[in-house]
Amino acid sequence: MSDLYPLLMLPLFDPRPWGTRDLSPIYPNHKFDENIGESWLTGDDSKVANGPLTGRTLSQLCREYGVDLVGEAARDPQRFPLLMKFLFPLQKLSVQVHPDDEQALRVGQPWGKTECWYVAHAQPGAQIALGLQPGVSTAEFEKAIHEQRAEESLNWINVFAGDMIYVAGGTVHTLGPGSVIVETQQQSDTTYRLYDYGRARELHLKDGLAAVREQTASGKVVRPVSVPIRGSHNQQSRLIAAPYFVVDRFEVKQLLSLKTRDDSGRSSAQILVALDGCGVVEAPGKEPVTMAKGDAVVVPACVENFDVRPQWMLEFLRTNVPGKELPEPQTTM
Repeated sequence: MSDLYPLLMLPLFDPRPWGTRDLSPIYPNHKFDENIGESWLTGDDSKVANGPLTGRTLSQLCREYGVDLVGEAARDPQRFPLLMKFLFPLQKLSVQVHPDDEQALRVGQPWGKTECWYVAHAQPGAQIALGLQPGVSTAEFEKAIHEQRAEESLNWINVFAGDMIYVAGGTVHTLGPGSVIVETQQQSDTTYRLYDYGRARELHLKDGLAAVREQTASGKVVRPVSVPIRGSHNQQSRLIAAPYFVVDRFEVKQLLSLKTRDDSGRSSAQILVALDGCGVVEAPGKEPVTMAKGDAVVVPACVENFDVRPQWMLEFLRTNVPGKELPEPQTTM
C-alpha cells in the first residue's frame, strides 16, 4: 500500500514582462510587486503544500513513486506527464511555436508540446492568435517576421469565458491581453520564440520555423453543454478529449465520487484545479485536503477512489492522461 495521498500543490508564480500585478480573478488575497505572467501548478519544480511530503517537488516524487503517482497511462513513469498553469496576460505574449512529437524527436527531445487553453475569464474584445492566415506559407511568415509585420500573418480570433482552445504542436500562436487562461500541456520545456514586437529577447527562428506546421487540428473545441450527473445536483462538461489529455469541468453542490481509472481500465493521476468556491478532497484512509479558488490538488493514480465534497459550491477542472488512444478533437476557427 503506497503512502501517497492527495497532494495540495503550492503555486509557483512566474514573473513575465507581459504579465500583471492584479491576479484577483483567481488569487484575490495575493499582492505582487512585479508583473506575474504565470502560476505554475504541476511543473517539475512545483512543491507539495500538505502532509508528510510537504516541500517535495513533483519531479522528486515521480522518481521515487513512479507509476503509483503518475499512473499506467503516462508515457514516462519517472516524469509527471502534464503541466497545468494559469496565464495572466496584460500585454501580448511573444509569437511562439512548440514542436509536435515528430519534430521533437528530430532535435533530441522525448516528446513535443501540444496544449489546450480553457478561458476562465475574458474581457470584451479578448483575442488569441492561432495558426497562420489562410494561404500564408511558412516562407511568407518568415519574411513578415524580418519585416516586423508578423502579426498580419496570424489568424486572430475572439475568445469568451468558457471557451476551450486546442493548440496542436506545430501551431504558431500567441495570447492577447484581457483573458485568464488555464493551460494544460505535455510536460515539455521546448518553446521557440518567433516574434516579440521588438522586445529585446532572443528569437529561435531556425528551430522554430522548422517546427511550424501550416495545417493543424488547432481551434476552438466543439463540445456539448454541461449535463447533470444522474442522481445529483452536480454538473459535468467534457471540455476536451485529445491524445495527451482529457479535461472535464464540474460544478458541484453535493458529494461527487470520482476514480483514477477511466473506462479503459488504465490509471492516471488526476489534477483538480479550483476555479471558484471551496471544497474538500477525501480519499479512504487519507487526510482530507481543502482546495479553494486557484488551488490545484494532484490525486495520485494509486488512490483509485476519491470524493470531492463542496463547501456550499465548487467549480473545478479535472485533468488526466487518457488510458486509450484518442483522436484529435473536433475544432472550429
